Amino acid sequence: MAKTSSKSKTNEAALTEANIGISAGNKQAVADELNKLLSDEFLLYTKTRKFHWNVEGAQFHDLHLFFEKQYNQLATIMDEVAERIRKIGHYALGSMKHFLQEASLLENEDFGTSSAEMLQQLLDDHETIIRRLRSDIDKFQEKYKDAGSADFITGLVEQHETMAWMLRATAK
Repeated sequence: MAKTSSKSKTNEAALTEANIGISAGNKQAVADELNKLLSDEFLLYTKTRKFHWNVEGAQFHDLHLFFEKQYNQLATIMDEVAERIRKIGHYALGSMKHFLQEASLLENEDFGTSSAEMLQQLLDDHETIIRRLRSDIDKFQEKYKDAGSADFITGLVEQHETMAWMLRATAK
């Protein structure tokens, strides 16, 4: 049986743990918050995709394309959130069970939702995420000493604000 030197074990840890100037506890707290965000993003993605599939009425074509554009944007956001979690040395959630446990947004379980209600639900969800992200910026920066994650979610605020604006303008 080959012996492993303590130096070798130290090198293995350096390869597997993110040593990025943030305490382990703070990285865990940020990862937990980002996994909750990922869960909400996934739920919003799923709802947007459902509405894309099921929209009806005079605005069908335009809304069908509009929802497709939004769920594609959300897919990119989800990927970026999951990658941020990995960058700070943690695992991103990836099961429906975990997403539903961690999400604060509500699913739409109805069929036959009007296009006006679809737009309103999506707008409400984006604005919920925006408010949450705004409260997380200072927490990530000040409490958890993670300027990178604070900057990252600031960018997400801007993306969700744009998507919310588009929903609001479309609903008029």
